[in-house]
Amino acid sequence: MTPQHGLFEEPGNRAQYLEYTLKQGVALDDIKCALRRATSRLPNVFISIAFGSNCWNSLQPLWRPTQLSDFVEQASAKGHLMPATQQDIFFWVHGETSSDVMPAVIQVSQAMAVIADLTLDLNGYKAPDARIITGFVDGTGNPKGDKRHTAAVVPDGQIGAGGSYVLGQKWTHKLPEFLTLSVPAQEQVMGRTKETNIEMEGAAMPPNSHVARTDIDVNDTPMKMYRRGTPYGNAGDYGLYFLAFACEQTRFEHVIDSMLGKDDGVTDAMMDYSDAKTGSYWFMPSQEDLDALLMA
Repeated sequence: MTPQHGLFEEPGNRAQYLEYTLKQGVALDDIKCALRRATSRLPNVFISIAFGSNCWNSLQPLWRPTQLSDFVEQASAKGHLMPATQQDIFFWVHGETSSDVMPAVIQVSQAMAVIADLTLDLNGYKAPDARIITGFVDGTGNPKGDKRHTAAVVPDGQIGAGGSYVLGQKWTHKLPEFLTLSVPAQEQVMGRTKETNIEMEGAAMPPNSHVARTDIDVNDTPMKMYRRGTPYGNAGDYGLYFLAFACEQTRFEHVIDSMLGKDDGVTDAMMDYSDAKTGSYWFMPSQEDLDALLMA
């Protein structure tokens, strides 16, 4: 079984993130017809699709991904909130230019208009040096080469092989507050240097830094995931759409628990300067399973 087209196609300099909730009373055949239209291939762009738990049950009652469940709202003892805004269907449209991505966005929106309501629409971009709005490089620890597949894709022999569990979160940055910090203080928040992008080591790594709270092992297994999110923004709203793929949904859950300090009370310092606005889990089936689901 093979992952959906586009999962590992990088860099993906332009992206559109679209979240939908299904309208009440829409016939299953109409949903599948709309999804087939939405995902029709266009040149130089990838249209990936993933489904929430309830939507999956309706579309594919014969089997379901073992760990798939809805995102649940959580908070830290300090009051940092990760809200649950679980949606039914997620589209990740990405390519190298806006002129490639936009026709696909229009195709998706026109196909989906009859069956679902658009709840989130973000335009993402990637800087040439992968720096995000805070000025730090993003995705340095992302798996490379074959390790991407190991981290992101359900292995052969398991239910949902070739597919991926997906986490999507919109994070809005408190940029003025963050930039009032000195550069060394910003680096303490992130756990890496700003200009040279070098990760702190040993005693120099703050235990509440973003790197320390997210680069974790559980029972000697690294909680690696494959991240494909990008900055988004306009004059009044800017931040990061966090998009990640994993072979297990529990990897996301462990990292979120660590960020919120569930075990030790130490929270991710980044959350003092960035607020999560959305949170959904989806499953992105393999290309073969997607084709079978939409044609059934």
